[in-house]
Amino acid sequence: MKKHNFSAGPCILPEEVFQKSAEAILDFNGIGLSLLEISHRSKDFVAVMDEARTIVKRLMNLNDEYEVLYLGGGASLQFAMVPFNLMNAENGKAAYLDTGTWAAGAIKEAKKLGQVDIVGSSKAENYTFIPKDYAVGNDYDYFHCTSNNTIYGTQMKAFPKVDTRMVCDMSSDIFSRVIDFSQFDLIYAGAQKNMGPAGTVLVVVKKEILGKTGRDIPSYLDYSLHIAKESMYNTPPVFPVYASLLTLQHLENNGGIAAAEQRNIAKAELLYNEIDANPLFEGFAQKEDRSLMNVSFRLTDDALKETFDAAWKDAGISGLNGHRSVGGYRASIYNAMPIESVKVLVDVMKNFKP
Repeated sequence: MKKHNFSAGPCILPEEVFQKSAEAILDFNGIGLSLLEISHRSKDFVAVMDEARTIVKRLMNLNDEYEVLYLGGGASLQFAMVPFNLMNAENGKAAYLDTGTWAAGAIKEAKKLGQVDIVGSSKAENYTFIPKDYAVGNDYDYFHCTSNNTIYGTQMKAFPKVDTRMVCDMSSDIFSRVIDFSQFDLIYAGAQKNMGPAGTVLVVVKKEILGKTGRDIPSYLDYSLHIAKESMYNTPPVFPVYASLLTLQHLENNGGIAAAEQRNIAKAELLYNEIDANPLFEGFAQKEDRSLMNVSFRLTDDALKETFDAAWKDAGISGLNGHRSVGGYRASIYNAMPIESVKVLVDVMKNFKP
């Protein structure tokens, strides 16, 4: 039976990416060697890294003011790298929007390097919405936000106009919708949602904002060093970078971000409409802030959990359980998720009889 993978990450990727990645592991580019054993400085892999960086700027419509990096450590390392590179050593101060677990993690790390002001938070309401009535002064070194909240199923639909540098963690909705990416000075995203397998993090940074903090930055945490070394200061995560390139090529060849957004809207509307119409289910996030990527919902009667769990598992659905901090269910419908799989879940919900 075909599995319908609603996992929050690592998650579903295009079938074409799985096939080409598997071929590359056995014989990369017909050279008689596996992708996993070639030198990262060989012409074959340098070409991969160059195109993986170039395609990002092409999809985001960014000019050469920006540099693209593929690094290790995941988005969690970026929680520390951002303040190391952007928060002034003397009287450093940053503004953060607290919209969930990952935003809270970024706040925790930044506080180790300077003053952090939480300009807006939905923590008291268990992160069921995105704060909107907040202001960011021009005396901050930067403003940090998280565009999509995987655990709670909320998403920023618009971004504030700020008179300081803007940083965004886009780990769970990167390349899923049309955005003016040039409004950001730094974007980072773990690959394992819409880009590729776990193991690398994408960083897109405007070069002019770097080198101004007065900090003695540890070498691996210094964006400028990684830029100078073209993402090869140390051995890069070769396989995740290659698989990410394949995923982005697939995206570009299938209408780009604009087409992906329309597919994502159709999938999300189909599922949210059933949640709202079916008295056995209710959504977690407030409607105006619902995510296109992570649909969080629960049963209106917890006594039905065992029966409902059996129903969706029998339909070949995988990865539907909600995060332990929220409970209920979470359907992650990233770019590669076909609408046919969403229809299977909706049919299970429609036909579920307690």
